[in-house]
Amino acid sequence: MTAHTRLLASWRKSSYSANEENCVEVAFTPAMVGLRDSKSPAAGHIEVHPSTFRAFVDGIKATRPDSV
Repeated sequence: MTAHTRLLASWRKSSYSANEENCVEVAFTPAMVGLRDSKSPAAGHIEVHPSTFRAFVDGIKATRPDSV
């Protein structure tokens, strides 16, 4: 993630996670979706194209529609 992208990204985690610390955080920009471990944000992150992230979420919904 470039310095510019970092400024635009706001990391957040699901409201379903309550105050738990073992969650995945996401950050959205027009060009990418960042994913990182909420316990260790300094350990780094991965970036995927928004369409890849959408396919991932859609796949989860197709498998477990009652949980998303």
